[in-house]
Amino acid sequence: MENYKSGSHTRHDLKVHLVWSTKYRKAVLFGEVALRVRELIREICAVQEVTILKGHVSKDHVHLFVGYPPHLAVSKLVQRLKGKSLYALLSEYTEMRRKFWGQRLWARGYFAASSGNVTDEVVMGYIAGQDQERSDDEFRVGEEPR
Repeated sequence: MENYKSGSHTRHDLKVHLVWSTKYRKAVLFGEVALRVRELIREICAVQEVTILKGHVSKDHVHLFVGYPPHLAVSKLVQRLKGKSLYALLSEYTEMRRKFWGQRLWARGYFAASSGNVTDEVVMGYIAGQDQERSDDEFRVGEEPR
């Protein structure tokens, strides 16, 4: 519980592993460009109150393991990371514009996997133990108060 963060009405420890790649998996994220991508990601995460736990910029994709606040959707986080970095990189490195015409540096999709301290089985066991008398397999309703 010491790793939990607090909001005005929340206690949370949300973590997600994110991966996204360059369009056509072109190997352009190296040297000065890779350092700039890392810097941009750090800036965007700081503004969004996202904690970078681990990260890696490969030549054609980016891995991030981050902790994020509950008010921020993972899809919005990825949208900001990819969108703001796209704009900055294509405006700063004009040679990349020829390789990535049409304002598209990043491939369309991304990978996201949540992470936590408990397994799926532990959560399902906890939920299953909430009301032993009713049994409707996956989604149960508690009894009326007495």
